[in-house]
Amino acid sequence: MSSTKIEKTKDHPFLSQPHRTLAGLAVPVLFSLVAEPLTGLADTAFVARLPGSEPVAALGVGTVAFSSIFWAFSFLGVGTQTEVAKDEGGGNHDHAVKVVSLAIMMAACIGIVLMLGAMPVLKSIGSLLGAAGAVNELACEYMFYRLLGAPAVLVSIACFGALRGAQDMRTPLYVAVGINLINLLLDWLLIFGVGPFPELGVAGAAIASTVSQWIGAAWGLVVVAQSVGLTFHIRGAGVAKLLKIGGDLFVRTGMVLLFLALCTRVANHAGANEGAAYQAIRQFFIFAALFLDAFAITGQSLVGYFLGAGEVRYARSVARMVCIWSVGTGLAMCAAMIVGENGVAWLLVPPDALLVFGPAWWVVALTQPLGALSFATDGIHWGTGDFRYLRNAMIVASCLAGGLVYSLDQLQPVHILVYIWMATALWTFIRAAFGLVRIWPGIGEAPLRMACR
Repeated sequence: MSSTKIEKTKDHPFLSQPHRTLAGLAVPVLFSLVAEPLTGLADTAFVARLPGSEPVAALGVGTVAFSSIFWAFSFLGVGTQTEVAKDEGGGNHDHAVKVVSLAIMMAACIGIVLMLGAMPVLKSIGSLLGAAGAVNELACEYMFYRLLGAPAVLVSIACFGALRGAQDMRTPLYVAVGINLINLLLDWLLIFGVGPFPELGVAGAAIASTVSQWIGAAWGLVVVAQSVGLTFHIRGAGVAKLLKIGGDLFVRTGMVLLFLALCTRVANHAGANEGAAYQAIRQFFIFAALFLDAFAITGQSLVGYFLGAGEVRYARSVARMVCIWSVGTGLAMCAAMIVGENGVAWLLVPPDALLVFGPAWWVVALTQPLGALSFATDGIHWGTGDFRYLRNAMIVASCLAGGLVYSLDQLQPVHILVYIWMATALWTFIRAAFGLVRIWPGIGEAPLRMACR
């Protein structure tokens, strides 16, 4: 390691002020992450004011479908962030520029293919998620307009990964807040029809999201070009490595989405009220997950940076700090959910669905600290590049918990939403357990443990 590189690593603020540095980096990540689910909550609140439970249930189907599609390609952000962090820690900025450029090109191409390929099968997607009749018709309308923004969403994911890998956590915040404010304004104008704008209902929510995402993608590209750099000369960027990361994360994310889609399907099969209540809880579940993910994403960049610099002891310090902060935040989130139950019910849940909402809400609230720990260990292992281990852990968790959810569809017990979220708690526990033992004591070919010998 060169003397300049050693000096740069030892000057990192985490080493002298770990708590302040972690919190200072995590707070902008937190607000950038919660901006999108807050908009999702706002979408649900707007749509819940439309007559009947069908519009909210349709919105739930559409958002699950698009979460599934976009999350399946999360490697464009996660893999880029890890590689850029390691390159910056190792003093290899030119390679980081090539990785970023490759990821953005891949994002644009995949987005176009998704946009064209998914349009003919929208009705089948809705049916697969348990939607039928009017719910499926509205869901297809929503999904059509959201598809038009697919390339923009994936390019934004790659841009955010590049910036966070370079430990620029503030710029993604500014972009996320800006585009979501635009989305909120367009929601109000297009869902209900204000002034010259037509009343488009659920479709209006989709159009608002698509327009704001294209603005965000353009904004992100400009910032990345200025702060990190872009090039068309991507030879040596490590296409094979990024594709390998993508393969592991694609399978892992696919298992996440299959599990969540199964939960949505079972809830919708139970009835429109259960589907609407599940959508309201799911929106907040995703909000809480991204809220708790702030420390994981920050830890990913710091772990990658210190491993790139060859300083595994510092990476282990980051891992310990991330877990402590995450569990504390999870406890605070649990308390906030318990206190805020009535307000969330008033805001997001149609009156007919209130009876099935409350008990399930408590299950989700009480499992927040456990969820925080699972997200923390995910971020740590993303930073080490241990993507295959995370893939295998998710396969085990999703198969076991998914089997329980499937059995609920056959049994149709009273308070089925409570059992769905209890199965989700088991899914979370398995992931957290796998994540922890990989770090302490460090089972198998654990990157952090091996380097400490």
